[in-house]
Amino acid sequence: MTIAELLASVRRIEVRTNRLVNDTMVGAYLSHFKGRGMDFEELREYIPGDEVRDIDWNVTYRMGRPFVKRYREERELTMVLAIDISASSKFGSLRRTKRQFAAEIAATLALSGARSSDKVALLLFSDQVELFLPPRKGRRHILRLIREMLCFEPKHQGTNIPAALAFLNHILHRRSIIFLLTDFLHAENVEGAARGAFQEIGLTNVRHDLVCLHLHDPRESELPAAGLLTIEDAETGELLEIDSSRMAVREKYAAINAERLAELDRAMRRAGVDTLRFSTAEDFAQTLQRFFETRRGRRRG
Repeated sequence: MTIAELLASVRRIEVRTNRLVNDTMVGAYLSHFKGRGMDFEELREYIPGDEVRDIDWNVTYRMGRPFVKRYREERELTMVLAIDISASSKFGSLRRTKRQFAAEIAATLALSGARSSDKVALLLFSDQVELFLPPRKGRRHILRLIREMLCFEPKHQGTNIPAALAFLNHILHRRSIIFLLTDFLHAENVEGAARGAFQEIGLTNVRHDLVCLHLHDPRESELPAAGLLTIEDAETGELLEIDSSRMAVREKYAAINAERLAELDRAMRRAGVDTLRFSTAEDFAQTLQRFFETRRGRRRG
């Protein structure tokens, strides 16, 4: 991509996301997330109705009765956009790849945060941390984030979600809002890797406010009747030949992937993490806005 093409792409995403980040979107973002970033203030005994996540288990054990941590609301929060840029993110059966789709969603989130005076950070990862830009404010910073989302070239092909989240848990000293954007295809081959990812996801959600955004291409669930196909795993290079003209093959492919998505949903519920699935075939803005509003309703309830 030339410099001119890069600048045009950044400008195109900025214009599109500025249109999406209207008063309603920012309002939905603010109503849920403001007040979730906190500074520690004091310890006090547990009162029925307190958040279980606020219990200080070390003090509870020593005192023999439950204590909770109390916090003071911060005026500004930190948003972290953690984006999977492994080889599978280059795939796109429609007008955009999953990485381009992730950049649009992340840019919308970044602008929502920026308009409410929050700092925004960016983590790009594969099977290791590829790039981390610390939280800052300002339009120039947001434009740099968008450039890196689109054009940063990773050195590795694989995916390691636990390592990325462990990095954030180590480097973030205040409770932050973390949006994890990934296709979750890391779990396809190694069961242990999947368990490790969900354990780290659960841990991160205790320390921070984690939202998982699952990026899904329709071709990952359904095959066209296109005859003999050679499918390549972008991260491992493994090749598989299938005859997609056979309905039984297409049905088995769809069933396997439907179960994969169902198991992902079950694992996320067990981890207690909010997860939103986005299809590259659909618009994401209204879905994202409804998601914020749903979480706002749960919080009030």
